[in-house]
Amino acid sequence: MWVSSCSLPAYPSLSLRASTPKFTACSSTRVPDSFSIYNLHDQHLQEHPFVPEVVKAVDSLYSEFRAVDNLVARNTTRVLKAFQNARVGSHHFGGCTGYGHEEAGGREALDRAFAEIVGAESAIVRSQFFSGTHAITCALFAFLRPGDELLAVAGPPYDTLEEVIGKRNSHGLGSLKDFGVNYREVPLAEDGGIDWDALVGAVKPQIRCALIQRSCGYSWRRSLSVNEIGRAINMIKILNPNCLVMVDNCYGEFVESVEPPMVGADLIAGSLIKNPGGTIAPCGGYVAGRKRWVEAAAARLSAPGLGIDCGSTPGDIMRAFFQGMFLAPQMVGEAIKGTFLIAEVMASKGYKVQPLPRVQRHDIVQAVQLGSRERLLAFCEAVQRSSPVGSFTKPIPGSTPGYASEVIFADGTFIDGSTSELSCDGPLREPFAVYCQGGTHWTQWGLVLGEVLNSI
Repeated sequence: MWVSSCSLPAYPSLSLRASTPKFTACSSTRVPDSFSIYNLHDQHLQEHPFVPEVVKAVDSLYSEFRAVDNLVARNTTRVLKAFQNARVGSHHFGGCTGYGHEEAGGREALDRAFAEIVGAESAIVRSQFFSGTHAITCALFAFLRPGDELLAVAGPPYDTLEEVIGKRNSHGLGSLKDFGVNYREVPLAEDGGIDWDALVGAVKPQIRCALIQRSCGYSWRRSLSVNEIGRAINMIKILNPNCLVMVDNCYGEFVESVEPPMVGADLIAGSLIKNPGGTIAPCGGYVAGRKRWVEAAAARLSAPGLGIDCGSTPGDIMRAFFQGMFLAPQMVGEAIKGTFLIAEVMASKGYKVQPLPRVQRHDIVQAVQLGSRERLLAFCEAVQRSSPVGSFTKPIPGSTPGYASEVIFADGTFIDGSTSELSCDGPLREPFAVYCQGGTHWTQWGLVLGEVLNSI
């Protein structure tokens, strides 16, 4: 048998149907008759790593994936320009010890670049923030003083903020309630978004800070678009010009081409082991917004008088922060593609999903309502088995600091707890929904979903 030695054609479709490949004549090479490129090609198609449900979903999501690629290009352009304007150089990657006074300009360059990326006056990006909750707490304490009132605009906040506010298990540990800060919240509308009429009635003169949670958290609700956040900010500022607005930006960074400071948010905060760390940052968080309030949040993180000028960043962490931030638009794009794929496949099997299939995304979280404890456990176990790290372990639900219910986590990630890498989790309570997030490449979700479908 004779075959061509020129390159084989590309196969853009993931279809499982075998077809006879055609080759053009270039130079030829004699190979044994027992070797058949046709048989190898047919075998490749028959042994495709994706199950048929995933293949069908991928083939139907071309336009959605293409739109995500365009978003990635826009956000990458913004990040690249910010890095160039901050004159980022390799000398910024060095770490420091002790007080951090001798840090070689890396903190300043990183802060300047990130502030430009999100459209803020100022920013602090620090390894000393050990979670998004920590960064959000520093931002809230920057705004609020005894006798002030905090208003949650978009329903109850994420579980880990309940103890910060004092809604649950305050016990005199320094919650906002302990410091005499009052709290109210505006329930969500029936469609899972902001109840605009209720918001108008809730904004009172005594409110000092309005908290807007961008992502869904552990609630069966949709995430908020930056346009909706901007509308809420505008409404709040008209009703109470002295009210400051804080946006919990976790899971939302780079999902759109604009960020909340661009539409009037006074502060935003989040974690670096979520979107903006690009799966590279090993720890940390950020606060960004108006300069005055960023400095107040920095004083809460460190101490009054120290602010943004102290804090060591040992080892190779600064390089990881810069590199992760540069990679973030691409990693977020892959995670968004993963949410489209999860929604498409699980909805085809009759499960309720949030967001709905093919609906524009505003965060990287895809919720699936599984309806029973057993299916929730099976889903998470399947994800863990399909992970590159700890695939041999079995996730066990249990009590986790900051959470009201037992929670199960599946996160076979290179950075512990990194939700920018592929992971899922969920509280063991009705309606037994699993919350999927992250993914360095959508194809891993394609593999995971095959394991999930076989398990539930």
